[in-house]
Amino acid sequence: MSSQNPLADYLKQYPYTKYLDAFYSDLCCVMRGKRYPVSQAGKIFESGMNTPGSCFLLAVTGESMDPEGMGFSDGDPDEIGIPVAGTLSPCPWARVPTAQVMLSLQSLAGEPYFYEPRHVLNRVIDKFNELGLRLVVAFELEFYLLAGKSGERGEPLTSETADATQVYSMNDVEDFSVFLDEVATTCAAQGIITGAMSGEYAPGQFEINLQHEEPLAATDRCILFRRVVQCVARKQGYRATFMAKPCPGNAGSGLHLHISLLDESGNNVFDGGGDYGSHECATDTLRHAIGGLKAGMAESMAIFAPNVNSYHRFVPGIFVPVTPCWGYENRSVAMRIPKGPAAARRIEHRVAGADANPYLTLAAILAGIHHGITHQIDPGQPAIGNAGKQVDPDLPLDIARALKYCRESEVLAHYFGQDYLDAYTSCKLREYSAFVKSGDAEYKWYL
Repeated sequence: MSSQNPLADYLKQYPYTKYLDAFYSDLCCVMRGKRYPVSQAGKIFESGMNTPGSCFLLAVTGESMDPEGMGFSDGDPDEIGIPVAGTLSPCPWARVPTAQVMLSLQSLAGEPYFYEPRHVLNRVIDKFNELGLRLVVAFELEFYLLAGKSGERGEPLTSETADATQVYSMNDVEDFSVFLDEVATTCAAQGIITGAMSGEYAPGQFEINLQHEEPLAATDRCILFRRVVQCVARKQGYRATFMAKPCPGNAGSGLHLHISLLDESGNNVFDGGGDYGSHECATDTLRHAIGGLKAGMAESMAIFAPNVNSYHRFVPGIFVPVTPCWGYENRSVAMRIPKGPAAARRIEHRVAGADANPYLTLAAILAGIHHGITHQIDPGQPAIGNAGKQVDPDLPLDIARALKYCRESEVLAHYFGQDYLDAYTSCKLREYSAFVKSGDAEYKWYL
């Protein structure tokens, strides 16, 4: 019989564990927390861990920007970090036997901490529950393996057989098979189900697909996956980066999301039953969802592309969306309807960079979908051919303009809360100002 203390059960299986890492992923996906001797770690599961709530409003450098008076101005008060169920797991990369558990913040009264991105996402998910609809989500996350020290640009690692773009090259996968296998094995030990692995559009760039599941668990595992990739790379003498554009002459790294909607009987409400690519292929619900995504794309760019480097991805003609358009089996669009069985009819959202916060990115996408469905927004006709020949001038493709659109948004404010958007944009604007004053700090800050 299981005890009420998850740590006690864990230690029966892993009796040589010496430490527990209790952490959360901050606004910029930096893992923050504390390492406890296992003899003192039980209290985390009894009373939680005190930590400043302002950690969810730090700049990428780790500095407090005191956005909207949170940080220095209010005395930097603590919240309570509570373990997320199902995230207690081993850290196979650790030099000494170590476990980890993810935390989520709440007040002493048990109220979710408003400024935590995980809770922002949960607030949007609740709106679909009210409609009697169930979300199914899968993440695709690209990253680079680099040589060199932290803070240096470094060179992308190449296979023995190629030092130029060889997209989907099996040689790249084979030459880094030890790394990829350890990532997959470590993910399995932590309950993260990985799928297809591929070499992407540049030397040293890879993608590993994650299993589709309910949205909050899928996003938690995306965060844990990032940690696995970076820790395994460090163990093997590499560096892994989710920077959006670490190599100016090579492809950027994206964060693509696949989203389906099911009714209470488990039927896919996006599937119209017709032949793929026909008008009858998609339901009105799917078309309205795309209409909402198009309507909310401009004001969501500061979420999808959160810093200066993010915008280097958005170049015409390289399969990165530069217009708010959609289409069937077309990688030049922002919202793609992939081929596949009718029961798996879904939207692939292709805008965000790998540096984006997964919780906020999914929250912004779901906000657009919900807005489109509830307002029955017409998406217009699907794009044919190269939809990314020219940049849409109405799309804010620089950080300052994108943050202005976000702060003055209509769709996002309804879902995120204006107080959240004010704090987020204040933090990012002050980060941008510090970046400009710092000079050439792009790779030191974001790599």
